[in-house]
Amino acid sequence: MLSISERGKLMPPSPIRKLVPYAEAAKKKGIKVFHLNIGQPDIETPPAIMDAVRKADIPVLEYSHSAGNESYRRKLTEYYRHVGINVNHHQILITAGGSEAIIFGLMSCLNPGDELIIPEPFYANYNGFAIMAGVKVVPITSHIENGFALPPISEFEKVITPKTKGIVICNPNNPTGYLYSRQEMEELRSICLKHNLYLFSDEAYREFCYDGEFISAMQLDGLEENVLLMDTISKRYSACGARIGALVTRNKAVYDTAMKFAQARLSPPGLAQILAEAAVDLPADYFNAPKAEYLSRRDLLVKRLNAMPDVFCPNPGGAFYAIARLPIDDCDRFCQWLLESFSHNNKTVMLAPATGFYGTPGLGKNEVRLAYVLNKEAINDAMDCLEKALEVYPGKTIPQKQKEGSAVA
Repeated sequence: MLSISERGKLMPPSPIRKLVPYAEAAKKKGIKVFHLNIGQPDIETPPAIMDAVRKADIPVLEYSHSAGNESYRRKLTEYYRHVGINVNHHQILITAGGSEAIIFGLMSCLNPGDELIIPEPFYANYNGFAIMAGVKVVPITSHIENGFALPPISEFEKVITPKTKGIVICNPNNPTGYLYSRQEMEELRSICLKHNLYLFSDEAYREFCYDGEFISAMQLDGLEENVLLMDTISKRYSACGARIGALVTRNKAVYDTAMKFAQARLSPPGLAQILAEAAVDLPADYFNAPKAEYLSRRDLLVKRLNAMPDVFCPNPGGAFYAIARLPIDDCDRFCQWLLESFSHNNKTVMLAPATGFYGTPGLGKNEVRLAYVLNKEAINDAMDCLEKALEVYPGKTIPQKQKEGSAVA
């Protein structure tokens, strides 16, 4: 009998995309589905960067350098300098999306069996990338009650072993929207130096910070050899389909190793590099409008959620995600039920079950992630659907404080 690999068996399905068949079935029944389940912005991709591809005079679409076009890498140093990160073009490796940057980073720095600490809830695909690299994810839990702040460093210390080789953060965070403070970043710096750990920093959402100051891991003094920055243009310019990211590090040995993986896949997407290079030339105030729009959407979403009975949603400081705690028995069952068995005015909402963002089994069962990537009218309609759904969901739960109150009465 032919069989698939153990790696393939361990590879988890996407918790974000696994409900797609149910959404498609709902649409076939004529139900409008509001997609708050995935981080696909509806902000227009800047026309100027699309025009750069249309107007390119390319007799032959050749391979680029394995590290990416030198002209783009040089241009990116200007972008990074503008956001307070000083690197040269020999420290930037262009990748097929941020995903490939993460994979190259893990494959370059860790051996099979090594351990990687990640605060949970975390971007679900980190699990898949770790399995590709043969690495064990060790989660430490952040909590909704304090907005998913970085767990105390003592919690990191408890799980560090001789096999621990690195820490992964996403800042601002996907799925929680949490923005790490300067103090939290300094604490991460200290523990990485103390235990000689890599710090993998996913900064895909740096442009969208609403409360507080964004601190890049690349700005931490003394950590120059330890930091790998994973980046992408997907969210920055609403260009998810371009599949252009970057791995940035000042550690030459890591860079040279990652280059060998880059050479094995030949080169990053050619036309998309033209688009990405043009993006660096967008006006300095380009981000003002999308950032203001996301902020207004965040405020609306959080206000609507917290006005619902027994719902709690902390205010995210960045990105365009929020996690809410709902009075439900099982988020996977609830999210499927929304698509299979519920509609309000012939509409329903698609959410991402939070269980898929936790590494610890059993956590997140009454939480969902919402991506505020739709316009405010759509968000209001989606919240109307969610509010009505919570009123009639068969698995609705009674908060503990209400149970205690009933017992006293």
